[in-house]
Amino acid sequence: MDKRIDHKKNFNVISYGAVGNGKTDDTEAFQKAWEDLCKATQESPILSVPKGKIFLLQSVQFSGPCKSNKVLVQIAGSIVAPTNINAWSEKEAWIKFADIDGLTINGGGQIDGQGSVWWNACTDKKHCDDRPTALHFQNCNGLQLSKLSHLNSPKNHISISGCNNVYISDLRIFAPEDSPNTDGIDIAHSSNVRVLNTVMETGDDCIAINDGSSYINISGIACGPGHGISIGSLGKDGAYNTVEEIHVSNCNFTGTQNAARIKTWQGGSGYARKITFENINIIDSQNPIIIDQDYNPNSVNSGSQSAVKVSDVTFRNVRGTSADELAIDLVCSDNTGCTNISLQQINITSAIPGKQTYSRCNNAHGITKSTNPIVPCLSQ
Repeated sequence: MDKRIDHKKNFNVISYGAVGNGKTDDTEAFQKAWEDLCKATQESPILSVPKGKIFLLQSVQFSGPCKSNKVLVQIAGSIVAPTNINAWSEKEAWIKFADIDGLTINGGGQIDGQGSVWWNACTDKKHCDDRPTALHFQNCNGLQLSKLSHLNSPKNHISISGCNNVYISDLRIFAPEDSPNTDGIDIAHSSNVRVLNTVMETGDDCIAINDGSSYINISGIACGPGHGISIGSLGKDGAYNTVEEIHVSNCNFTGTQNAARIKTWQGGSGYARKITFENINIIDSQNPIIIDQDYNPNSVNSGSQSAVKVSDVTFRNVRGTSADELAIDLVCSDNTGCTNISLQQINITSAIPGKQTYSRCNNAHGITKSTNPIVPCLSQ
């Protein structure tokens, strides 16, 4: 190894040939800088993406393990994706970090997926399915991601998979309300994840918590427009999926399609349990509180008796206004049902003057206390 690399602390992409004019392909310079950083034995080496420049990157993967047990990527400038769909060699993800423990990414910069070309091409299932995630983390334990802006991903903005002990905070995630499937953050097969103090305006879920997720703590999220914070969907195509120990608190939902949602497919199996939404403020959301255990938009597995078990779910201190009169919707399967559902200190009124909100439920069991609208299927 080059001794200069071994003891080097800062790896600036400009020093590796990056131009930063938004037109020249800087992918190779980033890869070379990463390779040297990953070999460095210096404590906490830094990959620097300087302010005031725009770096065009093709689809790229940064892989570990690295020699240092902590590595830092400081994005102060802007990173942009190519606008030519045919230029993409890898369509699973645009920027992927894999098998790196102790990774920290921050710096106040911007990551722009320039997704409109993908959204416009999303006229059939193939083109929609082919769209890449903008920023994907695979097997990155101890990940810290903060103080960045993420814009206009072709599909979901940030994906966390197989990562433990993750801390995400102070992000700004923006995509148009009508952009398809532009989730803010998707979490799967991960545990001990915290997402704090982040603003999200997207065309889909602000945060989606998927199979294999446990001990997820979400707080201080401003969501809207978007589809709210969702558990699921789970159990698609008969899959066995599990989610547990989810805590969502102190979040604001403004003009969202949903606010607090649990969605599982008819015919699935597994469980979604020990889930709490509390101290939630809602302004003009269409479905403020919704459990859909029988989701089946295309009538696949129609009539199946199996379902993902939904239990030990608490909604506490949820207040605000509903765009629709149906404010609390607990649609549980006829065979499995939802158990130990608790609604406490709920007050959701209609955003439409003179209208009254109401609830609906099917095979939901649990308790309710100080809840407006009343939920007759749960015991007082």
